[in-house]
Amino acid sequence: MSPNHPSGASLAPPPPGFGEPLPIQPSPETVALLARRRSASASVLGPPGPSGQEIELLLRLASRVPDHGKLAPWRFILLAGEHKDAWVARLGAIAQTRPDAEKASAALGKAGPSPLCVVIVSRAAPHPKIPEWEQFLSAGAVNMNLLLAAHALGYGANWITDWYSEDAGARALLGVAAGEQITGHIYIGAPAATPLERPRPDLEQLVTVWRAGDQPRPR
Repeated sequence: MSPNHPSGASLAPPPPGFGEPLPIQPSPETVALLARRRSASASVLGPPGPSGQEIELLLRLASRVPDHGKLAPWRFILLAGEHKDAWVARLGAIAQTRPDAEKASAALGKAGPSPLCVVIVSRAAPHPKIPEWEQFLSAGAVNMNLLLAAHALGYGANWITDWYSEDAGARALLGVAAGEQITGHIYIGAPAATPLERPRPDLEQLVTVWRAGDQPRPR
């Protein structure tokens, strides 16, 4: 169960049925979560991890993303318990075969501590109407939804790609096909340290208000 809620899975209503009205309503709780969401360092995530019921809920919430054409161009790989430990150990062996063995091995310090890792794999493929980049963005949205869902249940979470997202041996270890891309490893657990706020983008440097008659110049 969630470290900050006695029954995290009960927070969500049952999945709506097809065609059921879903009114747009204000949600101050969601605004507050978004305003203060902060990734926890993967190196400080430990037990307890989400229960089986909570994992099912996390994946259900993560899947509620924009998906043009209803292709579900992504899939999940779950790593938990002794199986996750075995995965990290095998990654360690692969790291030793790489030219950057020392750096690659050190990166695995963030892979080991958390009780759960959800690997999100993009299945973007040629389609007559939906460009592959749009399908890939949908997979990225799944990553973000999962981070938010974990936070909402009281867990810490961190989105990491690192070398084992692209290493051929590491991909083969998880059965990732040649045409697939790992968009992230989402590590989830109870943070041993409270995350601290970091610098955020200066929106004044990033926002352009377009007006009719303007002739924008490339930045």
